[in-house]
Amino acid sequence: MRLAHPVVRFALMMFVAGQFAGSAAARSLIQQENAKEGATDWVLTNPAKNREIEGYASLTSVNRGDALSLYVNTSAPLYEIDLFRLGWYGGKGARRMAAAIRRPGVSQPRPFVDASTHLVECRWIKPYVLSIPKTPPTEWISGMYLVKLTTVPSGRQAYISFVVREDARRSALLFQSSVATYQAYNTWGGWSLYTNPRAFKVSFDRPFLGLGAPPVFEGAWEYSMLRFLEREGYDVTYCTDLDTHEQGKSLLLHKAFIVVGHDEYWSWEMRNNVEAARDHGVNLGFFSADDAYWQVRFEKSVSSGAPDRVMVCYKDKNLDPQFHSGKPYLTTVAFRNSLINRPEAQLIGVMADHGHGEDTDIVIQEPSSWIFANTRLKKGDRLKGLLGYENDRIYDSSPYGVQDLAHSPFKVNGKVIYSDMTVYTAASGSLVVATGSMQWCWGLDAYPRRNRLSRAAQQATRNILHKFGA
Repeated sequence: MRLAHPVVRFALMMFVAGQFAGSAAARSLIQQENAKEGATDWVLTNPAKNREIEGYASLTSVNRGDALSLYVNTSAPLYEIDLFRLGWYGGKGARRMAAAIRRPGVSQPRPFVDASTHLVECRWIKPYVLSIPKTPPTEWISGMYLVKLTTVPSGRQAYISFVVREDARRSALLFQSSVATYQAYNTWGGWSLYTNPRAFKVSFDRPFLGLGAPPVFEGAWEYSMLRFLEREGYDVTYCTDLDTHEQGKSLLLHKAFIVVGHDEYWSWEMRNNVEAARDHGVNLGFFSADDAYWQVRFEKSVSSGAPDRVMVCYKDKNLDPQFHSGKPYLTTVAFRNSLINRPEAQLIGVMADHGHGEDTDIVIQEPSSWIFANTRLKKGDRLKGLLGYENDRIYDSSPYGVQDLAHSPFKVNGKVIYSDMTVYTAASGSLVVATGSMQWCWGLDAYPRRNRLSRAAQQATRNILHKFGA
């Protein structure tokens, strides 16, 4: 065979190498990161069950090159800060980012409480300011991070969590952490959107009651997906729903936007931004259920004035002052309420039925779908333990052409109803996949429930992400 001219061969080699390097560089960030030495001491061994130490971050997420403040409350004379990035790391689950930082303990002042809205907002002092370096590009990459707090000498432990973003970096997948929903259920200070009586406003300026790390402990849905994505080496970056609220255009830098587990509380802006992303060709993956059910508004902190530190949700139009304003569509009621008339199924394909269902199985309806390629699934086969604890189904408001992939019976108060796993193609050509169950991600990783691990769910997820362009 005749060889090409040396100059031509060299040009071809450089072109191929450049194409490979260009496509591999983004992927390799996650692969290189997870090849680093992992750690196991991120796990709490002596939890501060009586709030011996607790804390919160000044931001739910921070862009590389910026800083956030860590506020800590403890009566201990000293405490330590340990910083970790969550990931795969050979199964260890996290990586230590720095040596332990020792600080003097601070007994913080009592929080501000608003008598009318039951807003609880901390006004703590003497934070540790954590600056996230912008270089080198292989350190402090986008991810979910944990701050482990430890009292000295008693060794009581608690967490603070936050996300590091990379706003300028394109990635195949953008993974949203659902901090608004975590905050809705947070009862620190005695009030949440679920206490009786309940709060109408909740603040991000307070610790999470309990261990304080929603990505790990709130069902471990997000953490299970995170471990799967990073073990497989997907090109993924991370954000929170506050970023989806504030920076809608950033969604367009990614091939797909994914929501995991439980993402119940959305703002009008979030809904607009996610719909706009879909209509610009961004694929959407809802590995979750009960998404975008309640509309919320975000307001600035009462004390500091920092934007979007208070979440408002009255759940009753007659209680919400917004209903009587010039923009009643921002009233904090369910999106499917006739006042707003934006049923979740119009976007997601499915939406929540009322009531918490039993812990049971996903039943395959359409095994010939590309989503189930190479899974060996047949009609009627079951994905054990992956349905619950809330589930979604197809409604009249679901998009035309939505395909029902799994149709799964479950009981609520003795009544049999069904959950649906669906896919539809938007007019833009983007794909929208919804698993219809919060527990799907338990099938992706053995943490925390080894008996739910499902090779079929893993392969179906690979198929979805491949079709998304990841």
